[in-house]
Amino acid sequence: MPIWRLGAKAGVRVLGAFPAWAYCWARSLKRALCALPTKLLLEGPADGFRSLAEVGDVASITQPSGRAFRRKQAPVAIIALLGIVVLAALNVMPIGILALVAVAGILLLRCIDSDEAWQSVDGSILVLIFAMLIIGTGLEHTGAVQLIVDMLTPLLSGLPPFLTLLAVYFVASILTESVTNNAVAVVFTPIVIALAPELGVDARPLAVAVMVAASASFATPIGYQTNTLVYGAGNYRFTDFLKIGIPMNVIVGLTSSFAISIFFPL
Repeated sequence: MPIWRLGAKAGVRVLGAFPAWAYCWARSLKRALCALPTKLLLEGPADGFRSLAEVGDVASITQPSGRAFRRKQAPVAIIALLGIVVLAALNVMPIGILALVAVAGILLLRCIDSDEAWQSVDGSILVLIFAMLIIGTGLEHTGAVQLIVDMLTPLLSGLPPFLTLLAVYFVASILTESVTNNAVAVVFTPIVIALAPELGVDARPLAVAVMVAASASFATPIGYQTNTLVYGAGNYRFTDFLKIGIPMNVIVGLTSSFAISIFFPL
């Protein structure tokens, strides 16, 4: 049977054939005959592959697990994403609830099905998030973060103003790598505000340094929420964040400290 006719029967397209004497493209593919044993590279819908297998003309060796893009549903996904961002920015509803509503809408409108939704959940990332949340909560509730900050306060009080700003920034950045940024901001900000009068400097640059450092942590997957989002999607390793994140922390920290000292003179 000609190879092209075999594909036409099931509505699939023959892209190539193996062994080499049957490997044909374009016009020559129409003249190629399907002789045993021949391996074919086919392209087409899943129903076409199933019909070929049911008839018995071919046996499926490998079949891709990916599904075709639902391009007609793309506007729904884009609107859902924009809706989350805009409504969260306007404080209409908490972002967690907005995300759940958007996911429900995407499922109901068949942008994805339930199997695809469950397959996108990476168990290793969930374990990582839960484990680091437990560690962070333990550090916070046991007073370990407060203890660390209290130990560093005398050291900070003896530094020049700009070095104090740098130290405050990097202490907040290091703490944020293991504790939630909200916890670091809540615990550390009152301390630097109280420390400022003792140093004879304005408290605003120190508070801004804590605010920026708590939101600009790149050295671990749990340093900030967006780090965790790309951790599984990009198939990164923990060491990838260390190799790229530590230099980024240093660069952003130095740049931010210089900028803060300009806009908020010490």
